[in-house]
Amino acid sequence: MHDPTLNRRGFLHTCTALVALLGYSRRAVTASRQPFPRVALVGSQGRPLTLADLQAEREYLFFYPYRSTPNFLLDLGRPTAQSVALRQENGEDYSWSGGIGPQRSVVAFSAICSHRLTYPSAMVSFIGYRNRPVAYVGDNGMERKPGLIQCCSERSVYDPAEGGRVLAGPAPQPLAAVALEEEDGQLYAHGVHGGTLFERFFAEFGFQLEMQFDGKAQELVADQAVVMATEDFTRQRMDCG
Repeated sequence: MHDPTLNRRGFLHTCTALVALLGYSRRAVTASRQPFPRVALVGSQGRPLTLADLQAEREYLFFYPYRSTPNFLLDLGRPTAQSVALRQENGEDYSWSGGIGPQRSVVAFSAICSHRLTYPSAMVSFIGYRNRPVAYVGDNGMERKPGLIQCCSERSVYDPAEGGRVLAGPAPQPLAAVALEEEDGQLYAHGVHGGTLFERFFAEFGFQLEMQFDGKAQELVADQAVVMATEDFTRQRMDCG
């Protein structure tokens, strides 16, 4: 015999499942890109930065989305992977779309290591891009590969051509990626993909950051962010071999 109660139950169950699924999808989208303000990237003289201004495999630095949170800007000189599936430390998945430019080679990543929050300061930097081969223990044993970001604190190694994916070391998640776009030749930053570490960063280094950035360390960058070669900001760049 047909039982309308069972039909109603089934309908409600289906609706609940759909709402849960939609809610999950919405959370996943939010997790994949945090929409911080869109800002123009400019050179030290305030001139709009273009792709042609970037030297291949040279490490550049800019601060975004906060005045004290550093990022690497790189032209890897080679195409990156596209639509890379990655996972945050909390288990949330996200996708990195790849580099921009004619070769899809220009990328930007947080310069804050996801393990011990090592970052480039004005005095010294223990984390950076290596265009020489870096030795690390990967899935296939000892490997050597150039064009990686390496942190000397605990030897974490990230691949900027794969969305900042962790290749070795204790880092629990990829480097957060800054979303870039080009419009009329001008470069812009317009959000961050992946697991951001800003709250931990401010909790750990807040006092010295406020001293260094005149009490404005936790202010959002507005309008534009200045891009500079890392050696023009950091006195000593450490190379851990």
